[in-house]
Amino acid sequence: MRRHLRRFAAVTPLLLAFCAGNAVLAQKPGGILKMYSPDSPASMSIHEEATVFAEGPMMGVFNNLVMYDQHVPQNSLQSIVPDLATGWSWNEEGTALTFALHQGVKWHDGKPFTAKDVACTFDMLTGKSTDKLRVNPRKSWYRNLEQVTANGDYEVTFTLKQPQPAFLTALAAGFSPIYPCHVPAAQMRQRPIGTGPFKFVDFKPNEYVKVTRNPDYWKKDRPYLDGIEYTIIKNLSTAVLALVSGKFDMAFPYSLTVPLLKDVKSQMPQASCMMGPVGLNRALIVNRDKPPFDNPDLRRAMALSLDRQAFIDILTDGEGDIGGVLQPPPGGLWGMPPDLLKKLPGYDPDVQKNRAEARQIMRQLRYGPDNRLKIKVSARDLPYLRDPAVILIDQLKNVYIDGELETIDTTNWFPKVMRRDYIVGLTGAGSGPDPDQVLNLLYGCGGELNYNGYCSPEVDQLIEQQSIEADQGKRRQLLWAIERKLAEDGARPIIFYDRRATCWNPHVKGLTLLVNSLFNGWRMEDVWLDK
Repeated sequence: MRRHLRRFAAVTPLLLAFCAGNAVLAQKPGGILKMYSPDSPASMSIHEEATVFAEGPMMGVFNNLVMYDQHVPQNSLQSIVPDLATGWSWNEEGTALTFALHQGVKWHDGKPFTAKDVACTFDMLTGKSTDKLRVNPRKSWYRNLEQVTANGDYEVTFTLKQPQPAFLTALAAGFSPIYPCHVPAAQMRQRPIGTGPFKFVDFKPNEYVKVTRNPDYWKKDRPYLDGIEYTIIKNLSTAVLALVSGKFDMAFPYSLTVPLLKDVKSQMPQASCMMGPVGLNRALIVNRDKPPFDNPDLRRAMALSLDRQAFIDILTDGEGDIGGVLQPPPGGLWGMPPDLLKKLPGYDPDVQKNRAEARQIMRQLRYGPDNRLKIKVSARDLPYLRDPAVILIDQLKNVYIDGELETIDTTNWFPKVMRRDYIVGLTGAGSGPDPDQVLNLLYGCGGELNYNGYCSPEVDQLIEQQSIEADQGKRRQLLWAIERKLAEDGARPIIFYDRRATCWNPHVKGLTLLVNSLFNGWRMEDVWLDK
């Protein structure tokens, strides 16, 4: 007997507010959707990138086996629907997941899609293929994957080392497209070939990314749009001026700060706008391999210096959220409630008390008003990260630490921090709709995005336990135990969760903005223009 997952989509009235589409209107085909993008990616290969600036525009070029329902604002295991797969089933032990695949699907170059492409993709992601990725930012997602087997051309089985009830959430992510076996990884960086609703046209660094409608898309009558153009404009004030002047149909999702949102509302009264959670945090990272930051007391003093509410008040006009490793509710599904969160080390709302303790620690380490620790604080050269880094530097002054800001281009940031060529930094990370996508990656020993080298066998064991646990209540308790341990260890102090805005012209229809992921809602096959 095989257990089948039932798929459903439950949307609360609160979350319905995040939908920009109107299902009542008849969809109109045609038109090119135009928006700006705030940064230029290093390549077009989703599997080798870690930011939304490549993944977002390219998600519509590909398909996954399964994906999050693009009309449900809150991603969850229950909102996952088939994509290249027609359905799936688990064996009784929960260690083998089998997918039946759509037949007749073609890659953009006309070659047929088969189960072999699925196996090739995951062999590459797990390091088993001869064709290697230049970087593999999410290899940790598949630590539990033993092998992928093609059962003929249209069925594939994923064999796990042990049960992982939420494994589907990794396969549904925007970062999990299926790549073609016959196209080398090097080509996918510059001219990707997919099966999706849009075909790649061109990418010019610091200028634009363009995709066009796939007339042979295997989903009938999709997409509605003739194409999408992303113009790269790093200065957001300049981008907003172009938006209000009519050059763009919509803003890049969640790119507008509170001041910019006010500008759009005042100059573009017809626009629809939404300020909401996005599931992205800002965190302090410290290279614990380099003295004196190998001292846990020093790292604790830095964490105690944080005034999280000040970040929120200054940067989001009070709209942000204080949270731990996992996004706080109601946007997040797994985060600690506020009453428990404030009991974690460093989360006491009495900031002056925390800083007094931090100064005492620093004096014990022989720092003080006349012997201040001088550091360089690194951040990506984007306002969402640069601005909070400035506030971080100001707050660290309260505990005898003087910082100098170092801004780094996105194309250089990830290689730099992955080889730990930094001292102190401020970074952003997604909390993930499900903890399995974030814990091993950011906090597990050897995780690809564990930039500060945190490693705790106790935490690794808890991460494994929560991943196996099928009971959501028991899993939540394990997750909160992980939160407490990470806070005690100062693993990667979470400063705050950002809230930003999106604005669009009324003629943009069929778009749903997600409340707990910036990365999973970019398929765009149901978006249309009413003009």
